Amino acid sequence: MYKTIVVHVDGGSQWAPRLRVAAALARQHGGHLVASAVTGISQRDFLMLGTSPMAALPDTDFERLREAATALLQQVAGSMEAADVPSWEQRIVEDDAEHALVLESRYADLIVLSRGAPTHSRLHLATELPEYVALHCSRPVLVVPDNFDGETVGTTVVVGWNASMESTRAVTAALPQLKLARSVLLALINPEALAERHGEQPGGDIALYLARHGVNVEIVRERSDAGTALALLGLARECGADLLVTGAYGHSRYREWVAGGVTRTLLEENTVPLMLAH
Repeated sequence: MYKTIVVHVDGGSQWAPRLRVAAALARQHGGHLVASAVTGISQRDFLMLGTSPMAALPDTDFERLREAATALLQQVAGSMEAADVPSWEQRIVEDDAEHALVLESRYADLIVLSRGAPTHSRLHLATELPEYVALHCSRPVLVVPDNFDGETVGTTVVVGWNASMESTRAVTAALPQLKLARSVLLALINPEALAERHGEQPGGDIALYLARHGVNVEIVRERSDAGTALALLGLARECGADLLVTGAYGHSRYREWVAGGVTRTLLEENTVPLMLAH
């Protein structure tokens, strides 16, 4: 069960569907929901401000950032109460969103967020918030699309399975929700390309593992020239899935950035909540 769920609260337009989904999960699992807002000043910023007189900010500027975060949480408070969440709290973290959510993930079962404005690394590689958090934290990340108008997730689930370490972790991370699902489709896209990894019966062993946990699972093997991401998205649309589960970054981070990668395509094209684990 997901007993501690952290939902990211910011000033963007995406927080409403994100909060709706997080609240429904908290009710379903009898969990505690943490609405987390940040001031936006990273620890690196604090270090720079402390060592460079030219970079110092007046105390009023810091207070203004805290007030903005507080105002966001006040907006959310009414929604929390209306959603009948069994247990919840508000939290302001003196950090940027990336590092705050990674820190909070250590003490949570699930992180709920949306795609946001991309940040940039020292190599100037654009990285969106879900990418960063999924890559650096040890918990599953649930990415709620901006236009998602549903509430309940995980009734019909598509699990992308390629027998990698990442997909194994994703299955394990999603297990509390998979056990509650009416239908779980274990999707293997072009499994013959990874015959040495899958074994004699691709998907058979992991399906048996899930069945022993009480998951109603069905194996779907598909051949596709369009690529793994588009094949998974197509299958999710066909079966009316309200959750897609997959491992994040099966290749090196640099290859994912250069080639686009399955994870990035899923983030860009997906229209249902996407659970990622690295």
